[in-house]
Amino acid sequence: MTDEFITITSGDLSASINPLGAELWSLTDAEGRELMTDADPRWWTGHAPLLFPFVGRSRGDVYRLDGKDYPMPQHGFARRMVFAVAEQARSAVTLRLEADAGTRAVYPFDFRLDMHFAVEGRTLRMTATVSNRDEADMPCSFGYHPAFAWPLPYGGGVEDHRVMFEKDEPAPIRKVGHEPGLIALESVATPVEGAVLAPTHRMFEGDALIWDRMESRSLFWGVPGRTGLQIDFPDTAWLGLWQKPGAHYLCVEPWAGMADPVGFEGDVWAKQGILRLAPGEARAFRMDVSLTG
Repeated sequence: MTDEFITITSGDLSASINPLGAELWSLTDAEGRELMTDADPRWWTGHAPLLFPFVGRSRGDVYRLDGKDYPMPQHGFARRMVFAVAEQARSAVTLRLEADAGTRAVYPFDFRLDMHFAVEGRTLRMTATVSNRDEADMPCSFGYHPAFAWPLPYGGGVEDHRVMFEKDEPAPIRKVGHEPGLIALESVATPVEGAVLAPTHRMFEGDALIWDRMESRSLFWGVPGRTGLQIDFPDTAWLGLWQKPGAHYLCVEPWAGMADPVGFEGDVWAKQGILRLAPGEARAFRMDVSLTG
């Protein structure tokens, strides 16, 4: 186990990963330009936390499993735990988190979470694999939460940046409701015009924008016509976009799972987006970030 940052590189792209939370801390191009958040403490010091075993907030920071209540912080506990290095090379590393006495006290399952990072040319490939090593079905969800620079270092101002989805996204979206961190029961009209979102800081004054009826599994982030980021998320059906208004980042968050809805009082198995992993089963969630243009 190590607490030293791990850097992997292809020469065209370099990634620095913090074993605490297996968190992507920095992503730089061949000229050393930073593509991630500046983590200005006036807004948010996070970089790219992993959301496991649950995405979002459980009502009252407690979830119910088979009639028993368990404490669970927002976005789970993985982001606060040190991962062990399972494999490492110049351009790739796999970090691993396994159940221990502390996790079993709040999440009574024998799990393994492997987080694989690989840099290939101008692409960072990230794959999270959740495995159930228990003898019972295991409820879980998983999400990515990376904060990319806004503006990116390729010219154009904040107001010139766009999120360009691979497909039109006409469906209404969800937002956070009157209970902090929980999902409102009603949907609202999408701010996407066709396949293009022109984000503003003001959009996030009410917290995240949430797509639970996504057509796309890919998007572009940046200024049209300039170098930007192609972001692919083939294994996750939901997406959140978030920032603290005025900050120098935009979080692009592919999710397999979601926070509790406002007023939720049910068992975790009734929670929207919960995955049921059978004993011995594993699920993988990939997210690729590529420099394009």
